[in-house]
Amino acid sequence: MKTTLPSALTLACLTLASAVCSAQTSGNIGYGQNGGKARAEQIEHADRVLAKEDLPPTNTSMFLDADVLMNVKADEYVAVFSIAQEGPTVEEAHQKMDSVVKQFTDALKALHIRESDIYVDFIAQPKIYGYEIVDNVAKEKLAGFELKKNVSVHYTDRDLLDKLVIAATKSEIYDLIKVDYVVKDINAVQDKLMAEAATIIKQKLARDERLLGIKVEPPAEVYIERPAIHYPTEMYDSYTAAESESISRPANLAKYTVQQARKGRTLYFNALDGNGFDKVINPIVVEPVVQFTLYLKVKYEVVR
Repeated sequence: MKTTLPSALTLACLTLASAVCSAQTSGNIGYGQNGGKARAEQIEHADRVLAKEDLPPTNTSMFLDADVLMNVKADEYVAVFSIAQEGPTVEEAHQKMDSVVKQFTDALKALHIRESDIYVDFIAQPKIYGYEIVDNVAKEKLAGFELKKNVSVHYTDRDLLDKLVIAATKSEIYDLIKVDYVVKDINAVQDKLMAEAATIIKQKLARDERLLGIKVEPPAEVYIERPAIHYPTEMYDSYTAAESESISRPANLAKYTVQQARKGRTLYFNALDGNGFDKVINPIVVEPVVQFTLYLKVKYEVVR
């Protein structure tokens, strides 16, 4: 079989992609989902749709609305690693698990992770079955037990994740489930969104009064207030950058086994952009952020 070495250009592209994507943090949860941005856009669209009961009660009412997006960097993070160990008995599976967990937690403490920031969560202990072949009969029998635990690690330095992954790998832990992003003061973010939305509505009202000659009666009534939060673990999309040749199907195709080439799947953080929003606070996104939105609709009574 002839093996083709990758070109220098291909190697350069792979190296560059690795360097650029180092800040993208999702975990293996990204493989179980797709269309994160599309789901978030559907949520935002639904927030703006008026149900029948949301319509103005009289023809003298006027609505003004504001939709604001704010990108916020996380203050803290929680990485969740999955561990699985097998053994012919429950006791042996637990002994293996205890050894791996201790090795990993010791490595975490060496990275100045406090014991209070590490939590080991018991997940499951299913039985493992295998087959015993006797003559021409494959008889299923109990072969052992599998023990599953998750280790959650709380940290504040975003760049520490690489070291956590290396420490996990040395302990033969290869499954980073996800990374949760924590914003400590959500109320402050929502206050900022409300202030921006109120300013936008006042600007729209002043514009309508100036250009259309509309006059309204105070006070204004908050008709709809719909906040939302979109976390990075929900906002990863994926694609496969590959094209395959078409295959004709001869009559004797059934005698062939087709071995398809492995095609890499790319995961990337696909944040909401400014489409549909009146204002985006912190619009430049170069790393995964928590996206806060607020849809505010205000009702005014028009002076006749």
